[in-house]
Amino acid sequence: MQSHRQLQRRLGVFDATSIGLGSMLGAGVFVVFSPAASLAGELLIFSVVLAGAIAYCNAVASAQLASIYPASGGTYLYGRKQLGEWPGFIAGWGFVTGKTASCAAMALTFGHYVAPDYAIPVAIAGVVVLTGVNLLGITRTALLTRVLLAIVLATLVFVAVASIMGPHPVAVGSGEGPVGSPWGILPAAGLMFFAFAGYARIATLGEEVKDPEKTIPQAILAALAGAFAIYLVLALLLMAHLSIGRLAGSASPLLEAVTDSGLSAGAPLVQAGAAAASLGALLALITGVGRTALAMARERDLPRPLARIGGTHTVPYVAELAVAAAVILLLLTTNVLTVVGFSSFGVLIYYAVTNASAFTMANRPAYGPKWLNAVGFAGCLILAVTLPPASVLVMVVVLALGLLGRYGVLRLRKRRALSNPGS
Repeated sequence: MQSHRQLQRRLGVFDATSIGLGSMLGAGVFVVFSPAASLAGELLIFSVVLAGAIAYCNAVASAQLASIYPASGGTYLYGRKQLGEWPGFIAGWGFVTGKTASCAAMALTFGHYVAPDYAIPVAIAGVVVLTGVNLLGITRTALLTRVLLAIVLATLVFVAVASIMGPHPVAVGSGEGPVGSPWGILPAAGLMFFAFAGYARIATLGEEVKDPEKTIPQAILAALAGAFAIYLVLALLLMAHLSIGRLAGSASPLLEAVTDSGLSAGAPLVQAGAAAASLGALLALITGVGRTALAMARERDLPRPLARIGGTHTVPYVAELAVAAAVILLLLTTNVLTVVGFSSFGVLIYYAVTNASAFTMANRPAYGPKWLNAVGFAGCLILAVTLPPASVLVMVVVLALGLLGRYGVLRLRKRRALSNPGS
């Protein structure tokens, strides 16, 4: 008898690419340029390029591994298969904790855009509704993601047009605002990486993708290429349209770019787009965290009930409900809008394990040479340790607690096995 049911392969290239692009073009694109500009100043564009380059290394490594391990769990699974149980656990624990906090941040961003005076109740309602969508099956998730992605893309095109129309009161390099330094590029790139990390969702859905050996690499690389082009263009337009000082100090730079243009009447469209982006990112995040929790529960690194799959749509309903409960708890108890750095650190560690796992592969595709894996591994660690110190410290403590907890559980299991050898 099988110990667990399998998920169903229902996603093609278009659906998988939509989920990845919808994850990357989430609420981060509406807020991440400001904190990155405050660190990098007029050198912001180099941070975008650096984050994109590291993301490319990670995407290639993910594509290499996902094509031969087409099951739920992403790098948690790859790390276990290629490096051993402990590296796999570090990747999975970093992803689950960091991305659960990101779920709360996306939900609260949605609440602030829709109803600022009732942000938390609206955020909780969003989590409940999207969890319900996920419980209806992965095809429903993909359909809603495509709808939200279309709204976000239309919004970003509108922002780009408004920025091109101007006016352009301050040219880049005028000296207004932070000038930036090479050292500021690194932490800014680490924050920008927060907006690039969505393609991991494609790998975590490996068990639900048709023809995974071809579909997953195509979807990952296509989603990343689209996101990189959009971020690069937006960064250049925002730097030309707003002064670097205003860009660094704005809580909503894309909205300001519209209100300062001849298309200011379209500001509500930007707000609607930000709300849709938040929902799209939240939907994909809940899906990805739930699948990683499912994989960890199958290996007994998380409680076994999280591995249950049920219903006519074969979804990991216990894991999905547990993630929703954790996100709601964070919304009620934590200021989650400060977790961008925290999440970035966890995900960079996750991708460091991805690159290390890909480096050990004996058979590799032509697009994934070993040197690229080595560059990705080093780049992830460098960006991680140069993030704001508070983010690094919090995530190091969280990772340490997870490792200590797993060590204690393994010791307890071993002790029980020795005391009950016949069981």
